[in-house]
Amino acid sequence: MAYTTIDDPSAHFQVKTYTGNGGSQSITFDGNSDLQPDFGWFKKRDNVENHALNNTSVGVQKFQVSNSTAVEQSQSQGNTDANDIASSYNSDGFSFTGGGGAYNQSGNTYVCWAWKGNGGTTSSNSSGTNITSTVQANTTAGFSIVTFTGTGNDGDSYGHGLSSAPELVIPKRRDATSNWQGYAFDGGNSQYFYFNLENAFANTTGNSAASSSSVITTDGSGDSNPNGGTVVAYCFHSVKGYSKIGRYTGNGSSDGPMLYTGFKPALFIVKSTSQSNQQWYIFDNKRDPINPVTRQLQPNLSDAESNVTGSPIHFLSNGIKIRNTSGHDNTNGGDYFYLAFAEHPFVSSEGIPVTAR
Repeated sequence: MAYTTIDDPSAHFQVKTYTGNGGSQSITFDGNSDLQPDFGWFKKRDNVENHALNNTSVGVQKFQVSNSTAVEQSQSQGNTDANDIASSYNSDGFSFTGGGGAYNQSGNTYVCWAWKGNGGTTSSNSSGTNITSTVQANTTAGFSIVTFTGTGNDGDSYGHGLSSAPELVIPKRRDATSNWQGYAFDGGNSQYFYFNLENAFANTTGNSAASSSSVITTDGSGDSNPNGGTVVAYCFHSVKGYSKIGRYTGNGSSDGPMLYTGFKPALFIVKSTSQSNQQWYIFDNKRDPINPVTRQLQPNLSDAESNVTGSPIHFLSNGIKIRNTSGHDNTNGGDYFYLAFAEHPFVSSEGIPVTAR
């Protein structure tokens, strides 16, 4: 059997940095493959600004904010963040028609993390109990965008459209304010977390939250399954050579843990599960094209990018090496949850190994 089914991860996920111009402009990805995104996550790097997330299932001129409980917003509402919202997702990138804060302000620097779904094509899914979902799934890459109307009932479920059980589910209510209450179902764990907060993870004991090969079972939360509320959920599972969802234990040493992912990373998102005062952190290969990797952004904060030279990590040909004693990724005995996507698999389907950075 081949090591991986995805020789070129850039066909499914890419990172792009760019500079805003305050007007019309088209941004083209620079990966080996063209990528027409279905989920785009944008962040201004050089100044305080909200994270902005949009997708083709609900329309790219609508967006949500990962660092806020805010309701979904659209360009037509006149929100300043939406004045420059992506006017389109193109065959290999995205375009703007104006300039504002969250996407395209003149002279400011930005990063976009982009995933391919199913080209914007959705289908109805009736696998769940009492909830019929609308699903856009990329089964090859283990990623789906799911929309549904909640019931508020513990134990109701919705179909996710993937071929394996999701290990990470991030729902967000669209029609009213709510927290980003997500779920980690990795390695036998069943925990919930808040993507917009620094809270520690908590066990789902006492409710029905669960993940299977066909459905996500909800716990009746007003954030993730509100009665009568509309919800979008992003679902992920690991794919060998392309993506990895997992955990590790910190050792508090500058010679920290080595996280074997099976690929050269393009994106690394990490959160302490055991500490209540630690943020989420994002690192990638475009903002730091060579080691050490030090430029961090935080999904739960609007802060500008910071360059923490005293807390580096290294992206290797087969994983991630932690080389610091920081609480956000290496407290001695601390538990950490992470999500990573590949620049290149460690070994291609033809047995060709990747080179180191």
